[in-house]
Amino acid sequence: MSTPTVLTVCTGNVCRSPLLERLLQRGVDRSHGAGRIEVRSAGTRALVGSGMDERSARLLVDLGGDHEGFRARRLTEEIVSGASLVLAATPEHRSAVVQLHPRALRRTFTVQEFAHLVQAIPDDDLPSWDDPGAALERLTERARQARAGATRAVGDGLVDPFRQSDAVYDELRQQVSEVLPPLSRALGC
Repeated sequence: MSTPTVLTVCTGNVCRSPLLERLLQRGVDRSHGAGRIEVRSAGTRALVGSGMDERSARLLVDLGGDHEGFRARRLTEEIVSGASLVLAATPEHRSAVVQLHPRALRRTFTVQEFAHLVQAIPDDDLPSWDDPGAALERLTERARQARAGATRAVGDGLVDPFRQSDAVYDELRQQVSEVLPPLSRALGC
C-alpha cells in the first residue's frame, strides 16, 4: 500500500509549492511520525533540478522549515495520479492539474480554498489519523462536499514572488501565515 501523499503545485516549483511542501511535511512528521504521510511539490513550468528561490528559502527558514536538498520537478500526470490531495497555488494551477489528470478534480483545491473549507469543519468531525490514508480521503471528501455548497471562490491564489520585490515576498508570508493554521489543524498537526 502506498503512502498517502499531499501534492502542492505552483509554476516554477521554486517558491510557493516547496515552501508549503516543507512546512506541511514538518508538521505531519512531528504529529504522525516520519514516513506516514508524504508532502511533495511540482511545478507546471518547473525549473527542473533547481533548488528553492533564495528569498523563498529564507522565508521557509524564518518559518521554521528547511530547504536543504530540495530540487524542483515538473508536474506530470503520474505525479498527480499518485496524490491523495492536491493543493494548487492559484485557480490556474488547479485547472492545469485537472486538465493533466481529469479524475483529480475531486481531490484538487487551491490552497486558500482548501484552508477555508476545512476551517469550517468542527473539531469533532475531523478525521482520526490512526490510518493516514483513510483520514486524508475523508478530509478531502468533506472539503469536496463543502465546496459543492460554496457560493463563492476564496482568494485569487498565492502571489507569485519569483523575481519580484521584497513586498511581494512579504505578501506571500502573510498568505502562508493565514492558510497554515487551518491546514495544520485539518491534517492533525
